[in-house]
Amino acid sequence: MGVARAVRAAGNGDDPARQLYERIGAFLFDQRLEPDPANFAFAWALLHDPHGPLAKAVAALTDGGVRLTKRDIESLGHEAPVSARSVREKAEGLVARTQLQVEGFADMVQAIRAETEGFGRDLAASADAIRRSSEALDGPLIEEVSRITATMVERVHSAEARLESATREASELRSKLEEARDNARRDPLTDLPNRRAFEEAFAAQVAAGGQLCIAVCDIDHFKHVNDRFGHVVGDRVLKTIAEALTQSCPGQLVARYGGEEFAILFTGVDIAAACATLDHARASVAAKRYRLRESDAPLGEITFSAGLTHVDPEQKFGTNFHRADVLLYRAKDDGRNRVLAG
Repeated sequence: MGVARAVRAAGNGDDPARQLYERIGAFLFDQRLEPDPANFAFAWALLHDPHGPLAKAVAALTDGGVRLTKRDIESLGHEAPVSARSVREKAEGLVARTQLQVEGFADMVQAIRAETEGFGRDLAASADAIRRSSEALDGPLIEEVSRITATMVERVHSAEARLESATREASELRSKLEEARDNARRDPLTDLPNRRAFEEAFAAQVAAGGQLCIAVCDIDHFKHVNDRFGHVVGDRVLKTIAEALTQSCPGQLVARYGGEEFAILFTGVDIAAACATLDHARASVAAKRYRLRESDAPLGEITFSAGLTHVDPEQKFGTNFHRADVLLYRAKDDGRNRVLAG
């Protein structure tokens, strides 16, 4: 069901609310958009007012069968409710700021420790000198000064011990925050870098210069796998594709971009070499015969399609990604289980 048909279907049926709900679901599935609050809100705004400015803008973007991307939705300026992703990004920002504060605290503690150690050595030397003087002069004033100095030395040693403990705690907290920041950029299911990490790496590689290609891969008929065998098996398929892409593309950045979609950033190779590498991965996946772990029953053929394009450093990430995504869409239309480069 295409976007135009979903819009034209507005008002059909006896139950308008149910029909709108079904059209929203069909729209999200057809466009391969995640069923998150932001995308639901966007689809509702589009289909609730099928002749409004948003519907016209979407029709222009999808003319010729082009599928909407997240970037397209963002470019339309639709204000969506707070999503889990935005909450996660705020949390990641808080982790980053906390880490900076912890690092500053650790540096401060280290500096204080250095100063305290130096002060303690000076006090100890002074105490020894005073003790020697008191033995020679045998004066009560010298003995009192020596006693006070010795007490100060003990307190400095106690402070040094506490500072050492604080330094260890700060170091452990820093390590945990580093781990948290890494987890925020990693997909928990496949252990691949996630969308955020991929886009950050793209920006860094473009800034560094050099030859880049970007690929977008999508598992064919993945919804059928989930519907027939359940999400547990679907998760295993995602892991299998993640491993196959990682093994077939050594030295390249493979990320899970979202849902059943993966992205690969090829660096230092031309588009012909990148296409050969990616097609080898595709053929390897397609050649395997997968079975259910529980019953050893055949799972059926698992394949993926991909679109590959060279990166134009003068263009934004979204523009480069969209070109690869359009090629992926054409590969799906051409029969799936293929790589299209352009």
